[in-house]
Amino acid sequence: MRIRRLLIANRGEIAARVIRTCARLGIESVLAASDADLDALPARLADRVVRLGPAPASESYLDPAAVVRAAKVVAADAVHPGYGFLSENPALARACRNSKIVFVGPAPETLEAVGDKLRARSHALAAGLPVVPGGEAADLAGARAVAAEVGYPLLVKAVGGGGGRGMKLVRSPDELPHTLDLAVSEAAAAFGDPRVYLERFVASGRHVEVQVLGDGDRAVALGDRDCSVQRRYQKLFEEAPAPLLSERIRAEMATAATALATHLRYGGLGTVELLHDRERDTFHFLEMNARIQVEHPVTEMVTGIDLVAEQLAVAEGLPLRLRQEDIVLSGHAVECRINAEDWAHDFRPAPGRIERVVLPAGDGIRVDHHVQGGSVVPPYYDSLLAKLIVHGADRADALARARAALDLLRIEGVTTTVPMHQALLADPEFAAGGVDTAFFERFLQPCVSGVS
Repeated sequence: MRIRRLLIANRGEIAARVIRTCARLGIESVLAASDADLDALPARLADRVVRLGPAPASESYLDPAAVVRAAKVVAADAVHPGYGFLSENPALARACRNSKIVFVGPAPETLEAVGDKLRARSHALAAGLPVVPGGEAADLAGARAVAAEVGYPLLVKAVGGGGGRGMKLVRSPDELPHTLDLAVSEAAAAFGDPRVYLERFVASGRHVEVQVLGDGDRAVALGDRDCSVQRRYQKLFEEAPAPLLSERIRAEMATAATALATHLRYGGLGTVELLHDRERDTFHFLEMNARIQVEHPVTEMVTGIDLVAEQLAVAEGLPLRLRQEDIVLSGHAVECRINAEDWAHDFRPAPGRIERVVLPAGDGIRVDHHVQGGSVVPPYYDSLLAKLIVHGADRADALARARAALDLLRIEGVTTTVPMHQALLADPEFAAGGVDTAFFERFLQPCVSGVS
């Protein structure tokens, strides 16, 4: 089915990003916006705007019925969910199917298979992927039995969690009862599913992920990304390809990710998240994200492929237009997430009115954003304002270009994380490459002490 009118059920920079590809492909874009976003930049860029609901996300972007209702009102052929919100929600995918509207993403059955972390582990094992040692903990006795096998420290993870949400560290047997109770309560409240499971904590791990694209019959890997610079499991900086990986590990990761996508008969764009154990030089499956990722532009920069366009083509029912041998990586790309946050004060959100925006431009520089002078950063949503993506001949070149671009970037009126990225890119350990997921907390403490 040819998509001629696409409803974008999201906001911010990803909405603007999808609109840009729609314009290039001749697809009419309709933005479904909450009351807080009716005058935002994506609303001005879209061909049409339809009101989705009140500002609170629970009454707009997180309401599957409201999204389907909006799609019907404008007679959209398809719904693009972006990332976050309902992007991995089987209820929306199923509601679209029942209304004969194309959902730009995997089938609801696939979303259910990878959204449940225990089922995802089972599929990963069936596809031949290594998983972090662990298992389900139905009660304290079960948790103690699993802990006895995997050892301490360990992680308690919500079955319905993801993206770093619903994870708790347990350092000793004494901490297990209280942490388990807390994790179960929070999982029930946050995800509507109290189930948790335990995994061995890898002390020095790198977060490496592989971008995959499948059409239900065939899948390809589109290179890897390193997302190890994280604060409280939230990514801050990403790059492609992952630096300082052996070619053996890189090839094995790509093979594993493609095997999982093939096993799932995956249709759409997805990301297989892996944990590289630096001490053992091995890797394990973490989870699969069944949507476009915030960090997808670094993959686009090194592959030259418009991932949104490929996502739409698969959603239309077309067979993959890419063969594995067509995927050729060129150079190195990095991405800095620019948030409206005060990094010197525990990354406190900084909503408000933006007075002035100056964006860097030039060869290899891309800024995905949703702000301009006069834009209001509402307090209701994620604080991501822009992503600075820089492509260079190699990693050193990309980092040098990123430093120069950050010096030119101005978003005035609200506090942003630009100074944090400038400090990060000046750090010798980071510049050397291959830092683990514990690096950022080590880096942060002396920096914050210096600017407070």
